[in-house]
Amino acid sequence: MTGRNAADTPSQPPVDALAPQEAEAEWLRLAAAVARANRAYHTEDAPEISDAEYDAMKRRLAALEARFPDLAARAGAALPELGGRSPTEVVGGALAPGFAKVRHAVPMLSLENGFSEADARDFLDRVRAFLGMAPDAAVEVTAEPKIDGLSLSLRYEGGRLVTAATRGDGETGENVTANARTIAAIPQVLDAAPDILEVRGEVYMGHADFARLNERQAAAGEKTFANPRNAAAGSLRQLDPAVTAARPLRFFAYGWGELSEPLAATQAGAIARLAGLGFPTNPLMRVCAEAEAMLAHYRAIEAQRATLGYDIDGVVYKVNDLALQARLGFRATTPRWALAHKFSAERAWTRLLAIDIQVGRTGALSPVARLMPVTVGGVVVSNATLHNEDYIAGIDARGQPIREGRDIRVGDWVEVYRAGDVIPKIADVDIARRPPEAVPYAFPEVCPDCGSAAIREPGDAVRRCTGGLICPAQAVEKLKHFVSRAAFDIEGLGARQIEMFFADAELPVREPADIFTLAERDAANPRHLRDREGYGEKSAGNLFRAIEERRRIPLDRLIYALGIRHIGESAAGLLARHFGTWEAFIGTVRAADPMSGPAWEELLSIDGMGEVSARSLVVTLNRSADRGAVDRLMAEIEVLPVAAAPRGASGSPIAGKTIVFTGTLERMTRAEAKARAEAMGAKVAGSVSARTDLVVAGPGAGSKAKEAARLGIETIDEDAWLRLIGG
Repeated sequence: MTGRNAADTPSQPPVDALAPQEAEAEWLRLAAAVARANRAYHTEDAPEISDAEYDAMKRRLAALEARFPDLAARAGAALPELGGRSPTEVVGGALAPGFAKVRHAVPMLSLENGFSEADARDFLDRVRAFLGMAPDAAVEVTAEPKIDGLSLSLRYEGGRLVTAATRGDGETGENVTANARTIAAIPQVLDAAPDILEVRGEVYMGHADFARLNERQAAAGEKTFANPRNAAAGSLRQLDPAVTAARPLRFFAYGWGELSEPLAATQAGAIARLAGLGFPTNPLMRVCAEAEAMLAHYRAIEAQRATLGYDIDGVVYKVNDLALQARLGFRATTPRWALAHKFSAERAWTRLLAIDIQVGRTGALSPVARLMPVTVGGVVVSNATLHNEDYIAGIDARGQPIREGRDIRVGDWVEVYRAGDVIPKIADVDIARRPPEAVPYAFPEVCPDCGSAAIREPGDAVRRCTGGLICPAQAVEKLKHFVSRAAFDIEGLGARQIEMFFADAELPVREPADIFTLAERDAANPRHLRDREGYGEKSAGNLFRAIEERRRIPLDRLIYALGIRHIGESAAGLLARHFGTWEAFIGTVRAADPMSGPAWEELLSIDGMGEVSARSLVVTLNRSADRGAVDRLMAEIEVLPVAAAPRGASGSPIAGKTIVFTGTLERMTRAEAKARAEAMGAKVAGSVSARTDLVVAGPGAGSKAKEAARLGIETIDEDAWLRLIGG
């Protein structure tokens, strides 16, 4: 994508520093911007923002959704053009009018993006981990240029081209068969091909052809194109095939969809087979045996980028072994076996004017660089994240030097970049330009908001305020979280109103219980809320009614609303379904205070609850200030019990069953087995109980297998498990 419009995204604070309402506002703005960009890029063939800007917005959206998992489902309803889905779940764009629709037999998914060598290495690490391989096991991958063009699917039946379709929204594309037939590089008839063969590739336009086309367009007084990708997409999606035929379009095959028989056993072999059938394939594709070879080829392609004669925006890595690809499978919109390693975004140098500390809901002290404004990638940047105190000091989490050990000081000239996230980052420091008065930055050891000790626990990269609810910054952020949509969702009580009431001396709201006594206190106050600026009789009454309507709340929403570190919506749901009632939940949490005994063991037995999350839960809810605040809240509300959620996947032999895996699985990893079971509608538990339906026991099974035998629960081995789920 090239060019710019109003979708440009300014510098933003770290996601962890955002209150829920701030996150929602930013999500809505970014989601709308990405939707506009998708429409301009995929439907109108008139991209208005850069690839780096687009990737950055999607990464920021993903980060917001990871931090606030309910955002997409909740806020997405406000944007009808998204169709109830987040842009992070959308592949491609809406179909252009005038074309018939083609349903892809196999969805045309997008690729996960990486922006650094670390991301590329992490891709291989995740592949090995998912497959249960040793950390240093060899994993062959193919590496090939990522062409900046328009994806096209070509379907052949009996060796003849019958349909050509664009990616569209990934599920359904536009029928451009007549236009595709005019592209010389696309074979019309194949010899010795599978009976059904769906070839996927990229339609593009070379630099020289693009220049000549624009010259002809200008000479004829017609519209010129902004870039080769725009020209290729606009040329392929012409209602008149004669126009397409007059355009110099090319094609590279890079994959396949539906097949009646396998092409080969490897990605490289399959591409070679396509080349043998007459499809152009990229000559720069290589098979790499390990990460260093993969990255070396990335650098080699990047060095040739300007001389290739066509646009590329990165390198695509794919696991070479197709059997491993099948085991790795897919996420919602991307395959686990592929990564698009994008080229770097733009960078710029500017001066660091100050370092500010922001305190988040969990007490995290986040350093933010205040910069002399500078344009980076078309955006004016005045703030950048500094991550944590180690990053400022020039070391990583293991104490190893970064930036060759160069620290960051106020007054320094710093290199700012924007890659893969909306918020800019500082990459390097120019020591030669460091002013003589610059001194090493002393990270605060007390909270700048409340003066409480700010400690850094072993293994934690972040220093946190220990003040809890006595810290104004934490208290107000926790209150904002408490009234957020996924929590109490009190209409008319958002971030702005919370800040107002928190600072109000007459009607203060300093803890959650204060919200539910607001109407009573207002009635006894000489100066009523209805008499204050921004309120009247109706709006004040509406607020009090909205608060009253939220006195009854399901257990899972209450647990999430408490804003406990490491306890997000998913963990809150797990806890609620396990305990069912508030009394059972809080009784167990308070009994687990010594971090030992049956109550503590029960918390750890909940599948999905690790020791870190359990410890955070117990410490927070047994801290005196928080304990008192929770007790006062419980005097004001009624908590509705939560029953175990029914499972789906009807027709599956394990749908609705609770399964426990124990011992060593030899033919798939525990993560793979769990993912497969859940995909088939089962619930995977971490311990055996009377509610367990099936235990899958591998070699080395111990106490869980014994407990299953004691309770008379069916126990099977891995071979029987594979037969049960169909291989």
